[in-house]
Amino acid sequence: MKKTKSILYSILITVILVSACSTTAEATSLDSVDDYSAGEMTSASRDNSQGEPDQEKASNDPDYDVVFPQDTVNEITITVSEESWALMQEDMTAIYGEQGSGQKAGPAGRPGQAPGDEQKSAADGPAQNPGEPNVGMMGGADDQNPVWVEAEVSFDGDGWEHIGIRYKGNSSLKSTWGSGSLKLPFKLDFDQYEDEYPETEDQRFYGFKQLSFSSGFHDDSMLREKIAADLFREAGVPSAQTAYYAVSIDYGEGPVYFGLYTVVEVIDDTVIETQFSDDSGNVYKPEGAGATFTAGSFSEGSFDKETNQDEDDYSDILSLFDALHDKSRISDPESWRENLEAVFNVDNFLNWLAVNTVIQNWDTYGVMQHNYYLYNDPETGQLVWIPWDNNESLKSNGQMRDRESLRLDLSGAGNNWPLVSYLRDDPVYYQKYLSYLDAFLTDVFTLEDIADTYQHYHDLISPYVLEEGPEFTQISSTQAFDQSLAELIQHTLERIKAAEDLLERVR
Repeated sequence: MKKTKSILYSILITVILVSACSTTAEATSLDSVDDYSAGEMTSASRDNSQGEPDQEKASNDPDYDVVFPQDTVNEITITVSEESWALMQEDMTAIYGEQGSGQKAGPAGRPGQAPGDEQKSAADGPAQNPGEPNVGMMGGADDQNPVWVEAEVSFDGDGWEHIGIRYKGNSSLKSTWGSGSLKLPFKLDFDQYEDEYPETEDQRFYGFKQLSFSSGFHDDSMLREKIAADLFREAGVPSAQTAYYAVSIDYGEGPVYFGLYTVVEVIDDTVIETQFSDDSGNVYKPEGAGATFTAGSFSEGSFDKETNQDEDDYSDILSLFDALHDKSRISDPESWRENLEAVFNVDNFLNWLAVNTVIQNWDTYGVMQHNYYLYNDPETGQLVWIPWDNNESLKSNGQMRDRESLRLDLSGAGNNWPLVSYLRDDPVYYQKYLSYLDAFLTDVFTLEDIADTYQHYHDLISPYVLEEGPEFTQISSTQAFDQSLAELIQHTLERIKAAEDLLERVR
């Protein structure tokens, strides 16, 4: 049976790869693309005059069909005054140094490698201790966010005035700035300036207050951010909606095409509003030592509050620390599980852990101490795990040669990642983890379906990616973009086989 399955996989992957190669063979070389003109492929070619807001655009009900379409690339133009644009660049220089100065995410440009960290990579072989958690993709977290400035947005013939724009990100921002590329990740807030302009109070973009624009950092496919978020949500894990946007920015010289971005729904804006029955709970964005949940590592600074910021109350986080590290984990596992589940949605976490481990992710819990949110759901009183920032997922190692991702059997995780190791060591929870892994393979992560999904989005975004100028792209080359489809399919095949082999061994 196992041999037959391998033969069928080989035949299927050959058919899919041949199809992918034939589809991308006619791609245009990036180096031969002329400078982007305002009349091509962006909203600059539309009538973007700023008239009175229509009822649909002004509505506070999120319109996912408009803002997060799955079968088209939205086109948007952002206008920033010359003075405000200069302020944004000056602020970045103050934070990160001169643009193009060559600052990288870590030694030799490898993200996440802290000085003196000599941790070697490892495959899914004998267990190894992955060492101390890394503090993040830059080797440290920045407390200072870039400055907000005023801007205008034009989209599909409508306009929004007095909105806020700022750069955002961690390694994606610092490394891109250091490289000299102009394709930086950023964020829009449509009522950022409501105090100065009362007419913009509760201004929304088709029901959305904020939108996050991801640049596709370290992802030659430009698909990972989107596909991973969709896989989590399809598997039943709360996750942001995503869509593709062709972005033009006018900073005083007319609209300039800044490239294709993945727009990501903001967790504390509409994710908790639409994926939970009550959106009044605490939203945390953990980062730093406390984000590992190791004993004694809690600090308020590691749990940035995105909601209810006026309430200096972290009792829900402290309750999770207490329940997780209670001695009953060893002496009375049943009582430990009951108390843990009273404050933490363990099933949700195990589901996330199964999906995350199958697809592989090099920049989240278990490897890095960031890139997730916690939401205290008022309906249950439990903290719920929400994934974030998935551009380093769906790859075998990529830039992370100095670090090991979570193994499928979770054997490599030490007590420096207690949410993984403690649950793995509990037989009841480990069986649940395996059940979620099995369900993901059966219901969501099937090779033929996911290959079709890769192909659909690759074809959708290709013209926009290939129109990016050398200063406005994150892909390493058009050849790498063309090959990325086959690489994603190959990675998927390998992960499915590895997960199925694990399930066969433990059954």
